[in-house]
Amino acid sequence: MEQQDRPLSPHLQVYRPQLTSVMSISHRVCGVALSVGSLLLIYWLSAAAAGPEAFSRAQGMLGGFFGQIILFLFTYALFYHLCNGVRHLYWDSGNGLEIDAVYRTGYIVIGVSIALTLLVWILAYATGGGA
Repeated sequence: MEQQDRPLSPHLQVYRPQLTSVMSISHRVCGVALSVGSLLLIYWLSAAAAGPEAFSRAQGMLGGFFGQIILFLFTYALFYHLCNGVRHLYWDSGNGLEIDAVYRTGYIVIGVSIALTLLVWILAYATGGGA
């Protein structure tokens, strides 16, 4: 039996990324990041329960520059995952499934996630919680 020339199966190198695919992958990445971030939260709370010396070490790690970046990204992942989850619940009701609505709500999810993240961090620093 001869091998026929068949087209290659579609793969990531063939398709141009679209908002829908990027948001789907981002939702999964944020879910994993939230799981890892929860482990950091457990570490921080355990250190607080273990006493002042352990808490001081945890605060030194999480309160430093890189710790603040991790916490900022964790905050964004939390809001992105929340907003995109609400979007999925809206879709589950049978609404917003038209392509223009899918793109519009996608941009809204990104914008609201960024706005909520910045708002939380601005309020945290304004009230002395970030210093």
